[in-house]
Amino acid sequence: MQGKIACANVLSDLYAMGVSECDNMLMLLGISIDLSHKERQIVTPLMMKGFSDLAREAGTSVNGGQTVLNPWFIIGGVASSVCSEDEFIMPDAAVPGDVLVLTKPIGTQIAVNAHQWLEDPKRWSTIEGVVNREQVLSAYRAAELSMARLNRTGARLMRKYNAHAATDVTGFGIKGHAQNLVEHQKANVSFRIHTLPIFAHMAEAAEASAKAGLNFKLLDGFSAETSGGLLISLSKSQAEAFCQEIEAIDKHSAWIIGDVVEGGCPVYFCFHSSTVLSLPGLPASVHTKLSTFSDSLIQHRDSLFLSLSLSPPPSLFL
Repeated sequence: MQGKIACANVLSDLYAMGVSECDNMLMLLGISIDLSHKERQIVTPLMMKGFSDLAREAGTSVNGGQTVLNPWFIIGGVASSVCSEDEFIMPDAAVPGDVLVLTKPIGTQIAVNAHQWLEDPKRWSTIEGVVNREQVLSAYRAAELSMARLNRTGARLMRKYNAHAATDVTGFGIKGHAQNLVEHQKANVSFRIHTLPIFAHMAEAAEASAKAGLNFKLLDGFSAETSGGLLISLSKSQAEAFCQEIEAIDKHSAWIIGDVVEGGCPVYFCFHSSTVLSLPGLPASVHTKLSTFSDSLIQHRDSLFLSLSLSPPPSLFL
């Protein structure tokens, strides 16, 4: 799954410019020195497979890269495409009257941390009054699948519906990336964000965590996202059709979350609790099945290693 998430994250840099076809990918690996040789032989091929599988789903392939040793496991890459002028959208043409569309919910950072805290009683105690174990497992699984989902359909529809500008939402949070986008518009505009779609119960968990001293700044718009959605400026007349079509194709919602207005404050939030959308997660049983499978892999690590060794693992890039 981590390999798939990394691949989706890399490709989103192309998708944010309306480029839906990737010509080539490179994979970059940092293999943890804390793993034993046997563990590396199991974990590394699985992560590489996840990355390569999603690359194929995106219609491209991995044709090189680099591998190094690192204190912890990391995976990333490079995506490139050769395009004509009508195959990409410069992110600089938002105008007053446009609306802002978001194609994935936010809250991945708190969802992942809350999941880790299930095994950390001190941290868990800071949020257990507002969220239970099943809700955390549900939000974590929904976030995991969201991060592994490609933004490719959004890129295609950006061109179909004549998007004016876009960015993917990742490490700087939704407000950070919105600020960066608004600063590069040719027109003097501001972004007014009135709605935040958030994974269920994660807004409450983030607020409880902030009161305990660890503030993810989720409702301030600065909570880091991994492989988040596209934030797109579209004409108001096209936005509803865009949202309807992306949901019809991907079976996941997109939302109109804001407006483009005359310049002033670059990005400002004007939502109340009623416009923080708490989105349903997935049943905890889905996560339980995944965890059971993962535990089985660990319990049968030696036999798994032997079975993997029967055929050569994917070559590591040098």
